[in-house]
Amino acid sequence: MRPTLTVFESSPDRGRGLARDMRVRWALEETAVPYDVRLVSFDAMKQAAHLARNPFGQIPAYEEGDLVLFESGAIVLHIAQHHPGLLPEDADARARAIVWMFAALNTVETPIVEREAATYAERGKAWQAEHLAMLDARVRVRLQALARHLGDSAWLDGAFSAADVLMVLVLRRLEGSGLLEDFPTLQAYIARGQARPAYRRAFEAQRAAFEATRGG
Repeated sequence: MRPTLTVFESSPDRGRGLARDMRVRWALEETAVPYDVRLVSFDAMKQAAHLARNPFGQIPAYEEGDLVLFESGAIVLHIAQHHPGLLPEDADARARAIVWMFAALNTVETPIVEREAATYAERGKAWQAEHLAMLDARVRVRLQALARHLGDSAWLDGAFSAADVLMVLVLRRLEGSGLLEDFPTLQAYIARGQARPAYRRAFEAQRAAFEATRGG
């Protein structure tokens, strides 16, 4: 059954590959699973049809026959579990890869998103600089631990996996923040992910959707 991925009609990332559907697109491209795309507007995201797919009115949503999933990490895990290429065959290695998937979304992304929100929600506030410095310090602690773990390895745990799909895209949220410059190991890691043909296909597909909407 060919899955359908529901994404922004006009992505707020402006085609930079930062919207969370990029995670699912990349996983589908890595596993060579063909898929269809449904575009939804911001207004449509709050209507009943989309809320039946994602009760929080967000993207992405994933439909495969009668199965409807939301939450990008859960969708990537589903794809990885049902198609070869994104999880190791060895049970222990598979478990470790799944641990790193959770780490990407819970341990690493959480302070990054909190920092991201503060940069625009607190703009102009007298205490923003102090709060942002505190958030930067929290993010650096995570980056230091991640860089230490990665060391000279190409990927998080042996071969490339779904964990790397998530972690690379989580780290990309820091682009332009200045925080990655202190971690060349992580910059090289991101670059390796972006050099993968499946990543490029996913990126171009997301960008093409944005460009088509803007052109219309």
